[in-house]
Amino acid sequence: MNTSDSIVLIPTYNECENIEAIIRAVLSLGPHTYNILVIDDGSPDGTANIVKGLMAGEFQDRLFLMERSGKLGLGTAYIAGFKWAIEHQYDYIIEMDADFSHDPNDLPKLYAACHDEEYGVSVGSRYISGVNVVNWPIGRVLMSYYASAYVRTVLGIKLRDTTAGFVCYRREVLEAIDLDAIRFKGYAFQIEMKYTALCLGYKVKEVPVIFVNRQLGTSKMSGGIFSEALFGVIRLRLNKPKARKPRS
Repeated sequence: MNTSDSIVLIPTYNECENIEAIIRAVLSLGPHTYNILVIDDGSPDGTANIVKGLMAGEFQDRLFLMERSGKLGLGTAYIAGFKWAIEHQYDYIIEMDADFSHDPNDLPKLYAACHDEEYGVSVGSRYISGVNVVNWPIGRVLMSYYASAYVRTVLGIKLRDTTAGFVCYRREVLEAIDLDAIRFKGYAFQIEMKYTALCLGYKVKEVPVIFVNRQLGTSKMSGGIFSEALFGVIRLRLNKPKARKPRS
């Protein structure tokens, strides 16, 4: 039996410096409680072993681990996590990074937007109230900000932070999306999921958050990720997503 109606999905690859601290930070929140599913892509640094140790001890009913055979991409990790969460009947499914770039204390705001205000999706937005990014090089800030502006223009949507990875979904939204038809594996995955939800008629709320660049570990960003996003949005506009099943 679930001990919470919400699950936080944390994909990992070589996050041994951060994983225990982020797990403890999330699971110590209250009064509402969250469970966690870590999706590890075969981290050679022992990330999965740290999670297993915590599962065997104090967090055995609230912490879960999915181990995959290799580095298969952010998008496929989340898709696997979505399917697991739906199978285990969680009502609210939240994406979150392991490196504290997303503040665990903002989780209640995302949850409340979907649970209390009944939005289909809530997005922890870096750009809805200015530019709220800490410790990023100015070049990366500009690239991210104008990438979102490019996406808004091409797709004709109003979201300010289209590539945000701090997101809460109601289960019905993920059940309506054909997850097997999601095409992108990198950060374009984030764009595709939000655009698909909007195309299916779900309301999306942007919740202001402050994004802090990681202090420990190595960034997984690459030029290929931005290339996928740049050209992927054109394909998205030309091939508008369709629902897997009608909305209830």
